[in-house]
Order: sequence, then structure tokens, then C-alpha cells
Amino acid sequence: MSAGHDHSHAPANFNKAFAIGIGLNLAFVAIEAFYGWKINSLALLADAGHNLSDVAGLVLAWGGALAGKLKPNSRHTYGWKRGSILAAFANALLLLVAMGALVWEAGGRLMSPDPLVGNQGVTIMVVAGVGIVVNTATALLFMRGRESDLNIRGAFLHMAADALVSAGVVVAGALTLWMGWTWLDPVVSLLIAAVILWGTWNLFRQSLHLLFDGVPDSVDPQAVHDYLAALPGISHVHDLHIWAMDTSQVAMTAHLVMPHGHADDGFLKEATEQLHHRFEITHATLQVVNAPFTEPCGDWHAASDTSPAQQGPVSHVHSH
Repeated sequence: MSAGHDHSHAPANFNKAFAIGIGLNLAFVAIEAFYGWKINSLALLADAGHNLSDVAGLVLAWGGALAGKLKPNSRHTYGWKRGSILAAFANALLLLVAMGALVWEAGGRLMSPDPLVGNQGVTIMVVAGVGIVVNTATALLFMRGRESDLNIRGAFLHMAADALVSAGVVVAGALTLWMGWTWLDPVVSLLIAAVILWGTWNLFRQSLHLLFDGVPDSVDPQAVHDYLAALPGISHVHDLHIWAMDTSQVAMTAHLVMPHGHADDGFLKEATEQLHHRFEITHATLQVVNAPFTEPCGDWHAASDTSPAQQGPVSHVHSH
């Protein structure tokens, strides 16, 4: 048995970003609800409710990130890392529902436009302007993690989407007051919803894919197989599995069939390090055998040979 451990790539800590983002957005919800009540604006009150759902989205994402840091135990040997995938999926659903509600509201306003009047329109634009600042600032807190962590990307998209909606409210409100185009606000809302839905669909698809142990988009399974199969003395790769442990870490297991050789610690250490370096596979387990002795689980490259053979060494690498 040979084991190597590497813990050099810990996920970035976004606790401060979540705390600031939730605080900013709760304050904005209070401001929006107050002015909505003061000027009797249903639009502002409805948007305050929508922004409260954004706070829920941030709480979800934070909860998923915190769950991923819980230590493994005998009953949860990987810990609760999948919590971040669940949070990303829930955030995608929240965004899709929110945009569906926006489309519904826009359709209703196209049928019966609600004209803005003087001070009411200016108040709505000012409050929406505050929303641009708050949502943009919150989105920027998560910008650096959006490419490497699907859960953080969900939080970023949620805030960026709201900044875009608020910008649309300001522009449409100004043009409506100036030109009297009462149809512009719902049309702009529909265009914004279409843009956000386009971006959100990818988040929904990826998070659902990972929930069902799909290979992350960042990993080419054929390239992983070809690298392993080309290792010295390996005749073929058996029972290769690649999946996401969470929204930023990838795990892999494989049987390497070596009929006429022996894999020492140096061989296994080099292979696991290359899997990390080339493919960002942070938790690889390699088992070397003289011949496959298990039934492949639908393996697209495995041989059908299930004859008994002596089991070789096993290598584990962990990088968090």
C-alpha cells in the first residue's frame, strides 16, 4: 500500500464576502420596502421581495460552502462537500423562478401599462440606482471565485443579475418619464430576463450534472484515460470513474492493469501528481492489478476479463 498526501490547494475562504453581501442586501431590502410603502409603489415592494430571495440565495451558497468544510467522519467519509453542489443547484432554481416571475410581471404590464408620475418615478429610479451599487459591490466580492467554484458562480450570477435588473429599471424609468414610453419598462425587463436565463441555464445544467456524479466540464475523461493507458507497463485501464466531490474538487478512481510488472511508490506518486497537475484531479485513487477481477460499472474502456489476479498496491492522493 502506497499513499501520498498533498493539501496545498485549499478552497478560497469567502466567509467575509458572504457576511458583507448578506448585510448589504438586507439593508437594501429594508430601504426598498420603506420607500415602496411610502410612495405606495407595488413595483418597489415586489422588488424588495425579490431581493429578499437574493439574500436567501446568498445564505444558501454560504451554507453550502460551510458544509464543504465540515470534517469527514466514519459515516460521511468525504465530509459534506456535496453541500456546495446542492447550493449551486438551489441558487440556479431560485434564479429561474425569479426570472419567470419577472417575465410574468412584464407580460402583465405590457397588457396594462402602469405609467410613472413625477416624484414616484424619480424615487423608483433613485432606489434602483442604490440597487445597482449594492448588487454590483456584492457581485464583485465573488468575482475571483466564479471560474473555479460553481457555488461561488451561483452567488455571483445572482448579484450580477440583480445589478442588471436595477440598471434596466433606471434606464427604462428615465426614458419613460422623458418620452412617455410606458411600454419600455416591461420590454426592457423581458430582454434582461432573457439574458439572465441564458446565463443561469448553464449553472442549472452543470450543477444538476454534478449532482448525478457527472464528469466536471473542466476534465476531459478521454484525455485522463489516454494518459493512464500510456504509463509504462500498463496494458489498459479498467473501471475508470471521475466525479466532483464539491464545486471545486475532483475525485477519480481507476484500476491500472499491469500484467508483467510491478508498480512501486515512485510510479504511483508520479502518476497521481501528474493527474493533479494536468487535469486538476485533487483526489485520485489508483489500484494496480495484474488482470481485472471486478465487473466494470459500464466502463467505456474496460476489458471484459474478470479472471482472478493478485491485487497490487493502491495509491491515494488528497489535495484540498
